[in-house]
Amino acid sequence: MTAKRPVVGVFDSGVGGLTALRELMLQVPQADYLYFGDTARLPYGSKSAETVAKYAISAAQYLEQQGAEHLVVACNTATALALDAITRAMTISVLGVIEPGAANAAASSKSGKVVVIATEGTCNSHAYKNALGQLGVAAQEKACPLFVPLVEEGWTDHPVTEQVAHLYLDDIFNGDFASADALVLGCTHYPLLKTLLRRVVPEHVAIVDSAEATARYMAEKLGLKSAGNFGHPNVKFFATDSEEKFRKAGEKFLGRIIEDVRHVNLET
Repeated sequence: MTAKRPVVGVFDSGVGGLTALRELMLQVPQADYLYFGDTARLPYGSKSAETVAKYAISAAQYLEQQGAEHLVVACNTATALALDAITRAMTISVLGVIEPGAANAAASSKSGKVVVIATEGTCNSHAYKNALGQLGVAAQEKACPLFVPLVEEGWTDHPVTEQVAHLYLDDIFNGDFASADALVLGCTHYPLLKTLLRRVVPEHVAIVDSAEATARYMAEKLGLKSAGNFGHPNVKFFATDSEEKFRKAGEKFLGRIIEDVRHVNLET
C-alpha cells in the first residue's frame, strides 16, 4: 500500500516565495504542494500589520480548504508582522521563514555577529534581530529595497546590481560588523542574487538562505529525508492576479516550467 503523501501549502505575497517552494521540492520530494501568490495585493511591505494579517489569513485559509495539511509562510514580511495571527487562525501547523533562517545563521556564526538584508518592512519589524538575539547573536539589519525590482527585471548578475550591492554592504562589513561571518537573505527574491553576493561580501562570510533553512526544518518536522526515489511532487498554483504574469515571472524563481495557474478572487 502506497503511503499518503503529505500536502504542504506555501504562501507568499507574490512569486518570490517560489524560491522556498523550490527548496521544499528538492528537500521534501515526498510531499505534494499548493502554492498561493497574492499577486493582486502586493507589495505587503508598505501595509500595516493588521492588513498583512488579514490578507495572509485569507490566503492561508484558502490553502487549507484546498487540502493543505501544513503551511509554510514563505513571505518574510508576513512572517515578521503576522505569523502569530496566522497561526491562531489556522487548524493546521504553520511555519514561517524567520525562525529557521535565524537558527541557521546562529549555527553558522563563530563571531556572534550576523548581517541581515531584507525589505524595509521586515527590517523595521526587527523580527530577525529579535530572533537572533534570543540565540545570543548580534544582528545588523540592512534594508535593500532596490534588490527586488532588479531581480524582477532579470538583472541577477548585472554590473548595476553588483554596484548597488556594494553600496548597501561595503560600509557594514568595513565598520562595526567587520567581524560578522554570516549574511542572512531575509527576502525570498534574494536567493537569486547568491552568486553575485558571493563576490561582494568577504570570503569568510557564510550566506544563509532562509528558504533553504525552512525547507530543511520542514523535512525534519515531517520526519522525511530526500534520499530515495519518491517521484515528482504534484504542485498546484494559485494567484490573485494575472495567471500569465504569474507564470512568466514565476518560472525564473522556481527554475522550471509552470503549466497550470488557477486564478483566485479572495475579495468575493
